[in-house]
Amino acid sequence: MITCQKDKFHIPKTVSYLNTAYMSPLLKEVELAGHKAITKKTLPYHITGADFFENTTLLKQQFADLVAIPDYRNVAIIPATSYGIATVANNITLTSQDEVIVVSEQFPSHVYSWKKLIDKYKAKLVTIKRPKRTEKKVTLWNKNILASITKNTKVVALPIVHWSDGSLFDIKAIRKKTKEVGALLILDGTQSIGALPFSVSEIQPDALICSGYKWLFGHYSIGLAYYADTLCNGVPLEENWINRKNSEDFSTLVNYETAYQEKAGRYNVGEMSNFVLAPMLVASLKQIIAWKPSVIQQYTHDISKDAIARLREMGCEIANKNERAAHLFGIYLPSTIDIELLKKEFEKQQVFVSFRGGAIRVSCHLFNTKTDFDKLVSCFENALLR
Repeated sequence: MITCQKDKFHIPKTVSYLNTAYMSPLLKEVELAGHKAITKKTLPYHITGADFFENTTLLKQQFADLVAIPDYRNVAIIPATSYGIATVANNITLTSQDEVIVVSEQFPSHVYSWKKLIDKYKAKLVTIKRPKRTEKKVTLWNKNILASITKNTKVVALPIVHWSDGSLFDIKAIRKKTKEVGALLILDGTQSIGALPFSVSEIQPDALICSGYKWLFGHYSIGLAYYADTLCNGVPLEENWINRKNSEDFSTLVNYETAYQEKAGRYNVGEMSNFVLAPMLVASLKQIIAWKPSVIQQYTHDISKDAIARLREMGCEIANKNERAAHLFGIYLPSTIDIELLKKEFEKQQVFVSFRGGAIRVSCHLFNTKTDFDKLVSCFENALLR
């Protein structure tokens, strides 16, 4: 069994950081990689042509390893989830009878491109609302999603877990249904990939888009995207030199090339080589692959389960473990807890969480312990209306 990994970070002992879903801390090794990369830029003659491609190729290979992608060439380097989603939407045509399915309170970057697309073709955006609070609301939510997928469905665009409270979508069943009706499945893995096991080979989504600064433990402004072969002949959002064939040969760049790099290479963002952020993400992915998402799930479940039981005894609503992720979950408050007092307790005890929608979002990792959850519970106890 893995032990607490807080020594690999700079987080002070007095801080209970339960907010990785907002932004992950940097590993010491990742910070070091960033410093080395910045220092290298002070002597630019040490940056060679190979540096433009080596780290990005390694990143694609690591991502393929992490989520079981058969061919790393189906991976593109992107600056943000919105870029990856827009790339897909840019290559889809609809009719006025077509529908795009999303869920309520989905993260905006996985909605705006679809709104733009359906407005262009006068199609329909179908939003599957979160059920009212019930014992098995996430199970019901998944049933409603499946029931909404029909012959008119062109795209199902979902997160793997909901960003506000960790609700776990039944991606396997949804993929089966989308295949039956010939619809695309476009997944946002930003709040799950790196902490929750996922296999592209098993699920076979049409695209999997992931920002790098949360559960991949990289820095802001770099991410990774998988595109199935069926999407790899599309039009990229931008035309840059590095996503063209033979761009590795600097001496022939003015021999303008009409062909793109293989497979998803055409979708690489300009300046994808990012000499600082790319080696940082390489370092973080190396550690995540060594940790294993399955181990992270088990560890976060074990350190949080007692606290969750105590919070439920206070009247808080938290989804059952089979309906949510272990690394990210939402706490819905009863009327007996004063939210303003609770916020003050969080500040006083240096407990960091997020408030998203109607939930208090708790997101933990291997640098957390049961002690962090004891502090979390004590904040709730002190905020009880007597």
